[in-house]
Amino acid sequence: PTHGIHFRVLAKALRLSGGDHLHTGTVVGKLEGDREATLGWIDLLRESFIPEDRSRGIFFDQDWGSMPGVFAVASGGIHVWHMPALVNIFGDDSVLQFGGGTLGHPWGNAAGAAANRVALEACVEARNSGRELEREGKEILTEAARHSPELKIAMET
Repeated sequence: PTHGIHFRVLAKALRLSGGDHLHTGTVVGKLEGDREATLGWIDLLRESFIPEDRSRGIFFDQDWGSMPGVFAVASGGIHVWHMPALVNIFGDDSVLQFGGGTLGHPWGNAAGAAANRVALEACVEARNSGRELEREGKEILTEAARHSPELKIAMET
């Protein structure tokens, strides 16, 4: 808000100039933002056609034609417990950067990466089978942790 250009304009300029990724905020974690606005920015970055949706800050239809999309990036205090919301918000074509959520695992970096991967796969599978990620997130992760000691420990940290 203090850098002189609205984020929506920045997102469009990046896409027009051929950028490949942009940190959009996470909605969860330490870089929380307005959920609807963030969803609007994510749509602007990767969808070919975005209909007007003032609740998401989209004030007119936007047709990007064949212009390639941009990966939305989430980071900043995210942890395996945030995975259900992250998968629900960001979907498949995104970059999820787990710094401390990986490096802070009590068993080390590899275990942290394994915990994140198991949590991600469990959430994607649950979403694809029609489950409501944010409502059932604790159950989904707890089920996955039965087969992953790395995830179980990460959930306790």
